[in-house]
Amino acid sequence: MPPSAAAGPLAPQPGADGAPAWRPTRALGRAVLVSGLLLIIGVVLGRTDVVLLATPFLIGTAYSLRVRPVVPPDLAITIEAINRVEGGEVVAELEVINADRVRYDLVLVRVRRSSWLRVDAADRAHGLAVEAGTGGVIMLEGEAMRWGRHDLGPVAAAAAACDGLFASAPVVLRAARIAVYPRTEPFQAVDAMPNAAGLVGGHRSRRPGQSGELAGVRVFGPGDRLRRIDWRTSLRTGQLHVAATLSDRDAEVALLLDVTAETGNSGGVHGGASVLDTTVRAAAAIAEHYLHRGDRVSLLEYGPAARRLRAAAGRRQYLTVLEWLLEVRQQGSVDGGDPVAAHLVSSNALVVVLTPLLDPGAAEMLARLARSGRYVVAVDTLPTSGLTVPAGGPWTEMALRLWRMERENTLGRLREHGVPVVSWAGAGSLDLVLRDIARFAGAPRPGIR
Repeated sequence: MPPSAAAGPLAPQPGADGAPAWRPTRALGRAVLVSGLLLIIGVVLGRTDVVLLATPFLIGTAYSLRVRPVVPPDLAITIEAINRVEGGEVVAELEVINADRVRYDLVLVRVRRSSWLRVDAADRAHGLAVEAGTGGVIMLEGEAMRWGRHDLGPVAAAAAACDGLFASAPVVLRAARIAVYPRTEPFQAVDAMPNAAGLVGGHRSRRPGQSGELAGVRVFGPGDRLRRIDWRTSLRTGQLHVAATLSDRDAEVALLLDVTAETGNSGGVHGGASVLDTTVRAAAAIAEHYLHRGDRVSLLEYGPAARRLRAAAGRRQYLTVLEWLLEVRQQGSVDGGDPVAAHLVSSNALVVVLTPLLDPGAAEMLARLARSGRYVVAVDTLPTSGLTVPAGGPWTEMALRLWRMERENTLGRLREHGVPVVSWAGAGSLDLVLRDIARFAGAPRPGIR
């Protein structure tokens, strides 16, 4: 990942709209006023000692103004190219560039930051002197507290030159956008997959092919390889027979993220997790697991925007998934229509729905997917903190109990439709469910005559 640098001010460069890039300070006014008054008093009163007293002020001011600054300071911020995850280190380099012929006696730099970037050095102003034609560097180091795209900046700087007699107009640099990826907990799942229908992969399918899983012995036919001949059966029957095997195929996993509701307090990597925190981290862990095994993974959003990431496999898809997850935001309830149409989800895919089941339409969406013949698993992402409410009177506890009963009824109706609901608990959360689904998929289905 290349370093990202933010360049260019938020406002036009000083001097671009006719405003001076450098302006005199009050120190210059005081020096001119004091030396001028002493010189005038000495001349009017004929006091040579007063004229001599004004001479150092005149010489010092003239020496400081022998070369006046023209170019304002320039700023550049660079983020080191490291893998930034929640709880990881963030290192940025802020450079103050002096392209003028005059030394900057003092440059004051102030950096703003996102609340999810714990950079202590950004909470105070930095001062440094920069020689002519060189640059000064300020190192910013901290910790990324939560996934998402966070701003380091804007950065504002102002310089003083000519012994403090001239000051530059403030220069503002755009914020650098830092991508912080969700921290994935170690996630493992059983090898069982309800429907492996790709061309190649690591899951055993019910289709014949070239693999090591024995399906039976059959008579030799055109196109069969000689190394597949079962000589024991052939000698016993007097006719060539070959060992038939099942093909190994990849599977598609569709991750459906419910972004209609957000509850719980997000405390970052060291605090509690909200619904979106659990959803994003679980999606990243599941996608990493299946992509590492060679399966195809697609992502969809259940919300008004209905973003979608097509199914693919490999390392590039994993990086694309992480970038896609950084844009997850709460979008509110779905008003009319079904953003997750059946044709958007492959009929052979295992659909893992990450939902807190707070939106009434989410349960209906799960039931529709199950009735369409998809293999659906619902992962409950509602945190424990989301089940508590502040004290609000004698009816608050009663309302909470009624809400819990209604939610349990919803979970029961989903199970009646064949949709298992499990709570996210990291590694092994889906083992029992996937094993049951694979066993159900492999069972013979009754036919209708």
